[in-house]
Amino acid sequence: MTTRRALLAGLAALPALALPRAARAAWPERPIRVIVPFAAGGNTDVVTRTIAQAMQETIGKPFVIENRAGGAGSLGAEMAARAVPDGHTLLAGSGGSLTANPVLQSNLPYDTERDFAPIGLVSRVPIVLVVAPGFAARGWPDFLTMAKASAGQLNVATPAIGTTAHFGLEMLNHQVGARLTHVPYRGGGSMITDLLAGNFDGALLELTTALPLHQEGKARILAVASEQRVTQLPTIPTFIEGGVPGFTSTSFTALLAPKGVPAEVIASLRLALLAGLAMPSVTQRLIGLGCNPATPEEASPAGLASYLREELAKYREAARLAGMKPG
Repeated sequence: MTTRRALLAGLAALPALALPRAARAAWPERPIRVIVPFAAGGNTDVVTRTIAQAMQETIGKPFVIENRAGGAGSLGAEMAARAVPDGHTLLAGSGGSLTANPVLQSNLPYDTERDFAPIGLVSRVPIVLVVAPGFAARGWPDFLTMAKASAGQLNVATPAIGTTAHFGLEMLNHQVGARLTHVPYRGGGSMITDLLAGNFDGALLELTTALPLHQEGKARILAVASEQRVTQLPTIPTFIEGGVPGFTSTSFTALLAPKGVPAEVIASLRLALLAGLAMPSVTQRLIGLGCNPATPEEASPAGLASYLREELAKYREAARLAGMKPG
């Protein structure tokens, strides 16, 4: 878990920007538009609004959030990729737009690595296994034992085909040989209703969605798909602790700009991102949502570029194992 001390140390270690006075005066000339390629109210939107409000204090211009949903995030991502690369338009990127769509959409009008300039990762959210309160399994080992004994009879829901949770389920099936049957939904609303009614055996959800259900006793989280236990649920073990070596599955929010934005502008945006992540109010807000704030290394162009390469490789492998073809 990222600490405020680590963030401040990373910020202090950065060299001061030595920009020409003319360059400093030229940008930003107007408010900065941040395109969120999903509807308002979701995890990407809430996280983006949180960090944007903090960043504008450093940049000195308003950050205006523009929700452009459609195409599982591809509509808004394309708009950002085609924007004038002057540093006044950014993309709030996520797994849907940046890592799932390139694997599942054959005619995607943008390329994650070619068309964007990474600024930095903002936060990550682990996927969790959640069940209705009355479900018999008390933990992941119990759930796995039941799955192996029932030969493909346990149903596990995810919010939709192509989501981080769906890819995570395919990788989990491959690693443990459980033959969990995928039940895809079209969004989380009806899925949560069916989860609480016990209409399927389990669900893979982002922690941000499952955490309040668990805290209110409406559902139980059995395992977390992260390297270490999360601060919000210190008593809930990881899948790794439950016998699935190396298994992680996380969604994320990141900031990117169209390719071609001047390097000094990217550097200024990165510094503002780090300053925002170092604010206690921002850290507390993200953790309260169920997010893990990015480390200083992740909240950098190089860190985000490396993270995206790894995620793309993971998604391609999951699609291959599941026999999913671009459509």
